[in-house]
Amino acid sequence: MKIRLAAAGDAAAIASIYAPYVTGSTVSFESDPPTQGDVRGRIEGGGELYPWLVAVDDGERILGYAYACAFRTRPAYRFAVETSVYVDAAAQRRGVGNRLYAALLPLLEAQGFTQAIAAITLPNAPSVRLHEAHGFGRAGEYRDVGYKLGQWLSVGLWQRPLARPTPRPQEPRPVAAVWDGP
Repeated sequence: MKIRLAAAGDAAAIASIYAPYVTGSTVSFESDPPTQGDVRGRIEGGGELYPWLVAVDDGERILGYAYACAFRTRPAYRFAVETSVYVDAAAQRRGVGNRLYAALLPLLEAQGFTQAIAAITLPNAPSVRLHEAHGFGRAGEYRDVGYKLGQWLSVGLWQRPLARPTPRPQEPRPVAAVWDGP
């Protein structure tokens, strides 16, 4: 397995991995799976600043993906990111999520982001374990904020420090300035 930057051409595989999380689970609060074009737009929408990574097997089949996006839109939040990881059902329990986070989090830190935030629908013990294994700590909970599949759902917030905050921070750097992966 190797980790590489996602490209627009990966959108169909990523959409295919994500669709079951949308249609058959409460993990995602989306109600309709994004199309290949929607996913391509999300990847491209990350621009130079917000990375999308994919884990691929020896045959270049995408096993999972991880990405970072803006935590909030107001300028004061620009040093924090929200992160997500999704793994193909057929590739679960093979360390794919761990490998993706092991690549994504140091990349974000090298870019100069200071905090990573993960929003996890509760309950979701596997996701909580993954995030806590990578240094995220529980930061709070929004109770009963989503309604999906006939139930009210809460969202837990997990937070992980990245680069050390400084009194006069430099703006986060583009992915290309720090990415040293394949």
